[in-house]
This record gives sequence, structure tokens and C-alpha cells, in this order.
Amino acid sequence: MATRKTGLTCSMCGAHDSSSTPVVKVLEGLNLCTDCISFIDNARDSQLKAAGRKGAKQEGLKEIPKPMEIKAFLDEYIIGQDEAKKYLSVAVYNHYKRITQAETKDDVDIEKSNIVMVGPTGTGKTLLAKTIARLLDVPFTIVDATVLTEAGYVGEDIESLLTRLLQVCDYDVEKAQRGIVFIDEIDKIARKSDNPSITRDVSGEGVQQGLLKLLEGSVVLVPPNGGRKHPEQKMIPVDTKNILFICGGAFDGIERKIASRLNTHVVGYGHNEADRKRQRENLMRYVMPQDLKSFGLIPEIIGRLPVLTSLEPLDKAALRRILTEPKNAIIRQYKKMFLLDGVELEFADSALDLIVDKAVEYKLGARGLRSIVETIMVDAMYEVPSQPVKKFTVDAAYVAEKLEKAHFEKTKIAD
Repeated sequence: MATRKTGLTCSMCGAHDSSSTPVVKVLEGLNLCTDCISFIDNARDSQLKAAGRKGAKQEGLKEIPKPMEIKAFLDEYIIGQDEAKKYLSVAVYNHYKRITQAETKDDVDIEKSNIVMVGPTGTGKTLLAKTIARLLDVPFTIVDATVLTEAGYVGEDIESLLTRLLQVCDYDVEKAQRGIVFIDEIDKIARKSDNPSITRDVSGEGVQQGLLKLLEGSVVLVPPNGGRKHPEQKMIPVDTKNILFICGGAFDGIERKIASRLNTHVVGYGHNEADRKRQRENLMRYVMPQDLKSFGLIPEIIGRLPVLTSLEPLDKAALRRILTEPKNAIIRQYKKMFLLDGVELEFADSALDLIVDKAVEYKLGARGLRSIVETIMVDAMYEVPSQPVKKFTVDAAYVAEKLEKAHFEKTKIAD
């Protein structure tokens, strides 16, 4: 039994001072017990947290970046792909306006326009998503569709996409419901044939059907710890109505579907082979929803991705600019690494041209530039920090020597 200590009584709840519930004299005529003090502290913290969220939300919505401003920011980091940048800029700007519109009382409900980007590997789909994440005021996450399987099978659940979004915003459901999700490698969940499957296609058609409710907008029960490994965990309801989904994929081989639809194959003599090759390379710009259906996406999911844009293959001029012009250009990164050791690194124009020629020859895209430069510079990065040099220059002869030494020519892909 609690023992009485003093004659003080809590002014709020009337509890008497005891060893289990001490009462403290706060002011003259105001006494509070420890339970009431804790209650007041918790209430104050909750109000401050709510006020902070509201203030941050209003502050963020005051400075909505315009589509041209978003594209200008993307131009600083990514070369080319102007059409895809415009689509992304408009989608993000409209997403901000949707958040604002959700707070007004109006009969007009603006629906979201999810996006699907189609383009060869190494053209910048994931880089576009990562770069635009730097500018956003809303929660943003990048997820990979290759690990998803239909519920009940080995792999991650479809709902794990939203688990990542919740983790980004520290499980603030209200904030997550205004976020943006970039689903990479969306082409990897295409069904195995154009005909509906009579068996379980657990990593293809089954995943597409599971994504329908997320893309369209519904209340989804999300496991906070991700998946079936914790079946006893409490699910978190998340409304996906205001979550913008941006999908990207290489769709390797879709050019054949487009060519078949356009009937671009010419039979006979006298046709310019160079023109035909150029036409084949630019087929991606003619992609249509029916081509995605032929590739293996079900019509229902195509309908929930109404905005379709393509990324163009990178030519020599674009690859040359990618090496040096963006803020985080590959050459700038290596120059900074050498500068940390007090060494000035220089690349001759002939060396840069040879690197670009090899990237085009090996058909590796922009991603291949990093591999080539890393192969060329590994010896220099190993030796230079231990040598008393202040300047190191890379010329075409040095590039050719290092590529030959690394047997890089064996990686060439035949036409």
C-alpha cells in the first residue's frame, strides 16, 4: 500500500502525495502529480509535432517548382532526353497541384497520370528518377520490380513498394500518401506470352494484377516490416489515390514489335543499309500502348499508365557531353579524387574521343562510360598517390594501352 508522504494534493486529479504518485508544488496554489505532469508533456509534444507538420507542408506548397524550373534542374545533371524530361516535369508539377487541390472543397477531382518510360539500357531512366528526387518536397523512393512475386511465393510482396515509401517518411502515413514511387525494371514482370496464362505466372502476370490496385488508387494494408516474415505484425492502411507512380524499363526486343506494326522491313535491292540501321535505332520513339501489350503487359495495367514516353539512344555527341558537362560528370569525379591527393588530372580531347568511340563500339550506353574510364584509370589511381607528381595527363595512347592491357577488346559485342 502506498504510504502518505506530505499533505499535498494534485490540483488536476486530486491524487494525494504518496511514494507511488508523488505530488510536486509547481507554483503557489498549484500542485501536480507525476502522472498529470507526464500527461501535459505528451499533449504539448503532440501539438508541437502536428504544428510542425502543418507548417512544413504549407511552407513546401508555397514554392511549387514550375515545369520549366524542374527541367532546367534536370538539364544540369542529364544530357539530352528533352522529351522525357518534359513529361516528368509536368507529372511532378501536377502532383504538387493535386496535393494542393486535395485541400480545397471542389466538385472537380483531378486524377493522377502515372507514367511509363521506355528506353534502352544506359539512357538515363534511373538517373532521371534519382536526380528529380533531389528537388522534390514530397517523399520519393525507387523500387525494383524484378524482386516482386505474387503473394504466397518466394520473393517480395507488391505491398513492399509502399513499405519503402513509409520508411522514407519515417512511417508518417499522411506524408507517404502524397509521395512518388519510381518502379524500375517494369518490363521484367511482363508475362511470358501474349496469351493469358492458364498456369501460375507468379513473377509476371500475377505481379501485374497485384499492381493494379496500387496504380489506380485504393486503401492498401501495408506490412511495416515488409512481407510475410512477420505475420503477427499490425498492418498500416495506406491510400494510394494521391501517390504518383513512375515506371521505367528497357523493354529489350520491343523494337521488333514496333517494326512489325510499322512494317519498316524493306525487301529487295537498292535500299541504303545505313538509313535502315538508323531507322531501326530510332524505332523506340514510335512506341505505342499496343506495343507494350504485345511485349507482355496486360491491358489493365497499360490503362493505368496513361502517359507513355521514350528515351532516345545516345549517340557519340551525347556521350561526349555526358563525360564532361553535367555537374556530376564522370571526368569531374575523377579530377576531384585526384585533387584530394594534390594532383591535377587532365584528359586530352583525343582521349575523350577514344573513350566515347569504345563506348559506342561496345554498345554499353552511358553506363559503359564509367566502366571504361575505371579500367583506364585503375593503374593511375594505384600508382599516382605514392609518387611525387603534381599533374597527370591522360592521352589517347594511354587509353589504348590500358584497354589493351585489360583485354577490353574481348568484350566487344558483334553486330
